[in-house]
Amino acid sequence: MKFLDLARVTIRSGSGGAGCTSFRREKFIEFGGPDGGDGGNGGDVWVECVPALNTLIDFRYQQHFFAGNGRPGMGKQRTGKDGDDIVLKVPAGTEILDEDGETVIADLTEIGQRLMLAKGGNGGWGNLRFKTSTNQSPRKANPGQDGVEREIWLRLKLIADAGLAGLPNAGKSTFLAATSNARPKIADYPFTTLHPNLGVVGVDQREFVLADIPGLIEGASEGRGLGDQFLGHIERCAVLLHLIDGTSDDVAQDFLTIDRELSLYSEIVHEKPRVVGLNKADALTDDEIAEKRAALEAASGGRVYVLSAATGKGVTEVLRALWGEISAQREEAAQGEDDESWRP
Repeated sequence: MKFLDLARVTIRSGSGGAGCTSFRREKFIEFGGPDGGDGGNGGDVWVECVPALNTLIDFRYQQHFFAGNGRPGMGKQRTGKDGDDIVLKVPAGTEILDEDGETVIADLTEIGQRLMLAKGGNGGWGNLRFKTSTNQSPRKANPGQDGVEREIWLRLKLIADAGLAGLPNAGKSTFLAATSNARPKIADYPFTTLHPNLGVVGVDQREFVLADIPGLIEGASEGRGLGDQFLGHIERCAVLLHLIDGTSDDVAQDFLTIDRELSLYSEIVHEKPRVVGLNKADALTDDEIAEKRAALEAASGGRVYVLSAATGKGVTEVLRALWGEISAQREEAAQGEDDESWRP
């Protein structure tokens, strides 16, 4: 299945059916009077968050979603049938954006969430509705209301506890494969990863979701390489794992390159807690590890973990550091919910 995280669709709710102008005409009934029924209501357009989906690929092949129109009213006081609703099924983590691509209409993060995007038009009144004591034979009926047509954007942001960041070939996919059941493509050339991957990682009988996004390069914010189009997938993460290729000639510059691109993309992402790891330690001597670790600590201003995703060395310590940040934020969120529940 291909991965698609952005789609533009056109939706339209159904128009209401027209009211009917009709009079009762039956044998031996002298004063029949009006009996035109109302038109049916147009169908609504809904969006619903459903399980077992992790991409918007369905919206590549269908971009138009039109609800059914209401049927017109009929004689003998018969109301027209309502139009059928239509439901857009999306994965958890989908944002609904207005036509401008920036205004957020809704953010669906939980399975079962449901939102009406466009309400169907009301059906028109039949002439029976207009009968009064002074107007016994109204010949008036209302047309149905038109439906609403609009264009919206669907943008998927994967829901993960931790996200991987780094230059191409920093070993992000190898780390994900070594710590989870995910099987991303791994090769020795840049941009092997072309779309985000998710894996469930376990450490000390605890589990969390780790997201691997395609690598960034200098100028990604200006569209170079794959650009920063996939960084939205780590906006929801509690912590970032910033991996640095230990075989690089200048690890400090590699760190600063990604740090700058994260800052240019979003201050929210840039300010997230970050665990820095010096990867591919199996290819370095002890002296090289000490030298590059010191340079990286000076650039990042914090602790640097030394690891090798290929051999597993130091991986557990990194996972524990990630879990520490995740659990702290979960406890903080739970405390906030408890405080809200006690408000009068």
